[in-house]
Amino acid sequence: MSVTALSFPLSSSAFPFSSITFKRFKSLKPPNATSQQVSLDSSPPNENQSPSQPSNKTGVIVVGAGLAGLAAATRLQAENIPFVLLEASDAVGGRVRTDFVDGFTLDRGFQIFITAYPEARKLLDYDALDLQRFYSGAQVFYGGRFHTVADPLRHFTDALQSLTNPIGTVIDKLLIALTRIRVLSQSDYELLTANEVKTIELLRGIGFSESILDRFFRPFFGGIFFDRELETTSRLFDFVFRCLALGDNTLPKNGISAIPEQLAAKLNPSSIMLNSRVISIDYQSEQGIAVSLESGESLRSDLGVILAIEEFEAANILAGKMVTQAKSPVRSTVCLYFSVDGDKVPVKDPVLFLNGLGRGIVNNMFFATNVAPSYAPPGKALVSVSLIGMYDGVADEDLVERVVKELSDWFGKAAVGPWRFLRMYRIGFAQPDQCPPTDLMKDPRVKPGLYTCGDYMTSATFDGALVSGRRAAEALLKDRATVKV
Repeated sequence: MSVTALSFPLSSSAFPFSSITFKRFKSLKPPNATSQQVSLDSSPPNENQSPSQPSNKTGVIVVGAGLAGLAAATRLQAENIPFVLLEASDAVGGRVRTDFVDGFTLDRGFQIFITAYPEARKLLDYDALDLQRFYSGAQVFYGGRFHTVADPLRHFTDALQSLTNPIGTVIDKLLIALTRIRVLSQSDYELLTANEVKTIELLRGIGFSESILDRFFRPFFGGIFFDRELETTSRLFDFVFRCLALGDNTLPKNGISAIPEQLAAKLNPSSIMLNSRVISIDYQSEQGIAVSLESGESLRSDLGVILAIEEFEAANILAGKMVTQAKSPVRSTVCLYFSVDGDKVPVKDPVLFLNGLGRGIVNNMFFATNVAPSYAPPGKALVSVSLIGMYDGVADEDLVERVVKELSDWFGKAAVGPWRFLRMYRIGFAQPDQCPPTDLMKDPRVKPGLYTCGDYMTSATFDGALVSGRRAAEALLKDRATVKV
């Protein structure tokens, strides 16, 4: 994706406020993109400013080009509000990033996009993403073999045949159906604001057996929440369960980063500044909110600043002036990738494999090229393996050895022996901790003119990040009476 090479239909006259010309910031250099300097069109100098001096002002400054920041910028652009989007790293996406290594597409961590996310459906072009679908269910490794858990509405025969397998009782499978009916009978708002308990308490209260909790729910939803103990709020479980019932698990053909890249492609490319780390914000100035960059630049905003960064980062930038409720520990994960010849993949189905044993370090894995063949060069396959936690005390080579040994028990030594280790991602902050008590409808206002967004403000999902960005932009617009929201 190249932010720099995109054309943009709006002329600078669409933006009624002064904007910024930067002469010293770094060029955007996404993978496979050509380098090109980017600057905002400057407005005519005023009588106190020489033509060589930058204006240093814009309407809104959005800090952070993850999903939340991109959604906020999208909402501002829809109202023709001038903005600049600052990103500390070398590309948009935040935690939603992809690396391209020797022809392989490596998402940074286990990330699956659910097509039923309501906010995502409004903002994204699914056809352009060319979403590749998983099998609607999973294969659970237990008792020395794999057992199928299938969505009965999509794979009725498979579900019928799995009724008597040891992953859960027949009653358990009936309770899954009743849970589906329950979440589908409520709106997203009702689910996200309902009375809450820990997910494990909800499931036990429904009546699920310990066998299905340990063999299916812990590895499946534990892999989504990076929380095998299932201490995450029942509000998030219900919301995700509803989305799973209504949609498909997918991967974009060109990697998970295609999602933020598509959002960025719709923005004025000259409004995005990469490699621009914010170090402080002064919102007491009479000349507008001042934002200081690590580079030494100082920007001013006429309308406000939206902090679309992690909660702890926002608290650091605001130097203790923001009340933070971040829970500890945050959710962490390790993701390992392996390559193998395409004809040596032991399973050809686009299915997620779960560890139902209750022991071992692998939580879930899948053959990414069974889902999206584009994730590897011709003739090759890509294997993705996910662990929950950081394993700080274990060296990389030891983790690789343990994963290979464990998966050799799953698929056989002959199948796993030829796998070649590609890369490991240790992701210390994969998700915020959303154990009860939670508020998934947080007010984005820190004070008039200063707003926060991110998945910690709503649900820790792709959709939650998008919703939070829109809400932050709308709160700013309402406070400034710029548009009717």
